[in-house]
Amino acid sequence: MFKNLGAFELLIIVAIVLLLFGGKKIPELMKGLGRGMHEFKKASEGAHTDEAAATPPPAQTTDTK
Repeated sequence: MFKNLGAFELLIIVAIVLLLFGGKKIPELMKGLGRGMHEFKKASEGAHTDEAAATPPPAQTTDTK
C-alpha cells in the first residue's frame, strides 16, 4: 500500500502533521498511541491465553496391537 512513498513524500506528511497538531502536541499524541498499542497487545495476549485455557487438550489414544 505504501510501497511508492519516498523520502520527499514522507517529509511532506511530517510537515502537514506538524502544522496540524503543533510541536508540543505530537509527543502527547505518540504517548497516547503507545499506551493504546500496549493495551491492545495485552488484551490480545489475554485472548490467546483464555482461548488456550478453554480448549481441552487433544484426546490421547492408546494404540494396542
